[in-house]
Amino acid sequence: MGKPYSVLVVDDHPLLRRGICQLITSDSDFTLFGEAGSGLDALSATEENEPDIVLLDLNMKGMTGLDTLNGLRQEGVTSRIVILTVSDAKQDVIRLVRAGADGYLLKDTEPDLLLEKLKNAMQGHRVISESVEDFLYELKDAAEEEEWLNNLTPRELQILQQVAEGKSNRVISELLHISEGTVKVHVKNLLRKANAKSRTEMAVRYLNQ
Repeated sequence: MGKPYSVLVVDDHPLLRRGICQLITSDSDFTLFGEAGSGLDALSATEENEPDIVLLDLNMKGMTGLDTLNGLRQEGVTSRIVILTVSDAKQDVIRLVRAGADGYLLKDTEPDLLLEKLKNAMQGHRVISESVEDFLYELKDAAEEEEWLNNLTPRELQILQQVAEGKSNRVISELLHISEGTVKVHVKNLLRKANAKSRTEMAVRYLNQ
């Protein structure tokens, strides 16, 4: 490869941070952009120039990894941001990936594997530790849930909102000034698009969005 990838290491534990920096500089494919002991320091470090990769701890005092991720993105930082953490909690993985993290790696990752994952991140891949990978299926499920709603016509969405409020076909027809038969056709199409067996199931899925 050509120019080495520059890495900013953000961690509030000095010993850990130093160890990660040494690992980064041990591989000629990487160069150390800098190190930061807090989210605020990370924001300051990226004001003028930005690294290729920000390797970011999650559970830092004061400004958390999530706050830092959001702050960096708000400042327009386009670096690949990879979380490096001890937390294998499902809600953390989902929250960080949903917020735009390009990776979520656990601190017990083997050093060589960590370097390999960072290279993969620079090639455009989302890199996730194997033990927490399954949590991403929930993200896919959520995306699929939204997909059927995005495919509805304005009229179908209108009727779905009324169904979710528990209104009958007759009441909906009166409210929207259309025939009851037309409402029935729309509801039938809605059930098919939602892949739902009943109005109640469809309403619950809509309300849970």
